[in-house]
Amino acid sequence: MKDGPTSVAADLQALREALEALDQRLLDLVAERMSLVEGVAQAKLDAAWPFRDPERENRLLLHLRRSAVERGLDPHEVERLYRVMLDMSVARQQEFVRGLETVPLRVAYQGVEGSYSHLASQRTYGGRPGGVLLHGHDSLRGATEAVISGAADLALLPIENSTAGSINETYDLLSEGKLRMTGEVVTAIEHCLLALPGVAIEELRTALSHPQALRQCEDFFRAHPDIRAREEYDTAGAARKVKESGDRSIAAVASAAAAATYGLEILMQGIQTEESNATRFVEVALHALPVPPGVPVKTSLVLTLAAERPGALGEILGELSRRGLNLTKLESRPIPGTRWSYRFYLDVDGHASADTFREALAAIQRATSDLRVLGSYPAAR
Repeated sequence: MKDGPTSVAADLQALREALEALDQRLLDLVAERMSLVEGVAQAKLDAAWPFRDPERENRLLLHLRRSAVERGLDPHEVERLYRVMLDMSVARQQEFVRGLETVPLRVAYQGVEGSYSHLASQRTYGGRPGGVLLHGHDSLRGATEAVISGAADLALLPIENSTAGSINETYDLLSEGKLRMTGEVVTAIEHCLLALPGVAIEELRTALSHPQALRQCEDFFRAHPDIRAREEYDTAGAARKVKESGDRSIAAVASAAAAATYGLEILMQGIQTEESNATRFVEVALHALPVPPGVPVKTSLVLTLAAERPGALGEILGELSRRGLNLTKLESRPIPGTRWSYRFYLDVDGHASADTFREALAAIQRATSDLRVLGSYPAAR
């Protein structure tokens, strides 16, 4: 006579092995679906068709809910599963297109030729087999709207500087929820004092530049009180204005590349207060992209604390800490139209789809009135 517990254990093991085999078949089917998705991406390119078709997705989800009921499955859970699948499919299409050698990548940035955003875009995307089309915009909003409208595939936006701190406008644009963060780049920033050829520093009375650049050079202005800082929308744009003005009393704080572009002389190099001055840029697109395996990942969140819940922020930080999730940045920004109310932006090491991260998001939900993942993306080295 068979031993009862032994027999049950053997049956359980057999069932587990059958489930594991089924899981492998399911993964094969998902991989096959992703291969078909690449064909869909090519067809959409040929027909100039948008990657996302909400009406078709809704029809598909309705059909899947009905099919789930016929099979005795929970239609809500099936819909949730397929929404993830659709997100994966769109991400695969985006990845496929960005890897094509015949299609140039369209990158938007704020500024003109020679600006730090322009230089960062060149360094990040230069050498791509399919080529890159860079397009500068007068404002950060202009760069993001190019992505939203489909005129650009992505935008590279400055989000913080190691000396002057956060670029608040970028955070405010991200809070609108129309774009996903898909990457980050950290680049060294060296500011130069540029003037018309033959001008001596003693002749200068005004230095033009972006407000962030001016803040990064505060020690220089303290040491040269006769030179007044004046804000412009862009560093390289300030250099161009100096060239066009012909005024020997005006200088620009910009890059060495801007000096070469606009025919100016470098009077002083490396005038930033911190020698190790660097700016972090974030890449934003309409849809998320897959993160390659084995790559360090960072996730950015935006949240609003639940009203009338004392200690909500501490509760959130505690939930992250208990799960070993490393918080790398915490930023607050006022919510327009409300007094003394703030959104919080968090950068956390790890991918939002990982088990511990999902558990943390579920746990902190009760301490927030709004919680969104802005993106999981490869962390800058």
